Amino acid sequence: MEETILTVKHLKKEYEDKTILNDVDLAVKKGEVVVIIGPSGCGKSTLLRCMNGLEKTQSGSIKLREEAIEAGSGNLVQIRQKIGMVFQNYELFPHLTVLDNILLAPTKVQKRDKKDVKAEALKLLERVGLKDKAGSYPRQLSGGQKQRVAIVRALCMNPEILLFDEVTAALDPEMVREVLDVMLELARQKRTMVIVTHEMQFARAVADRVLFIDQGKIMEEGTPEEVLEHPKKERTQQFLNIFQFEKVQERKIS
Repeated sequence: MEETILTVKHLKKEYEDKTILNDVDLAVKKGEVVVIIGPSGCGKSTLLRCMNGLEKTQSGSIKLREEAIEAGSGNLVQIRQKIGMVFQNYELFPHLTVLDNILLAPTKVQKRDKKDVKAEALKLLERVGLKDKAGSYPRQLSGGQKQRVAIVRALCMNPEILLFDEVTAALDPEMVREVLDVMLELARQKRTMVIVTHEMQFARAVADRVLFIDQGKIMEEGTPEEVLEHPKKERTQQFLNIFQFEKVQERKIS
């Protein structure tokens, strides 16, 4: 039986008087790729931020195996070393080179040997086609290159699970493919991942399980075929029909 790495139980998150997440339950198994879809503002990104201890919650629990994840708790630094998160806007330090951005956390937080981390970082950069950019600064990179660097930075911490928060949303269309290719390769390597995305074709290709969230609740979940091809809930069908309409419009324009 596959080991459960991350569990979310009865999670509730509120901003002032607005409920963002309402009684969310989720279990992520080792090596599983879970893709979360849903309309803007439904709570997808907030759920990821709660998983990484970036948001305080009103009730419920989140655990990495048996360790509780709570914003502001004393064990959060240690927990975040096991949960890598890649954001939409890269979060790279502009005054550091690509290599120094990657080396910072493993050497300062994990106290690992710089020579060993550098060797690992260069191998990862080579894998994503960016070894020649190790000495470059973020301003010298394209959006797709910055996002690939952000992924390498997360990988260099050797996390148990990776969280991706709409990492292609800010990219030009021609740069999206290069980032998604890296994530597809991670899926083939059986990396445990939770991915928030609006890229439905990518979701079909990469996911073991798809969750549709709306109004702070998981409305439907299942395999990509079950949720994306044969959704049972009317709300899921309405959401996916938007993407079908966009495809038709694109064909008409082209």
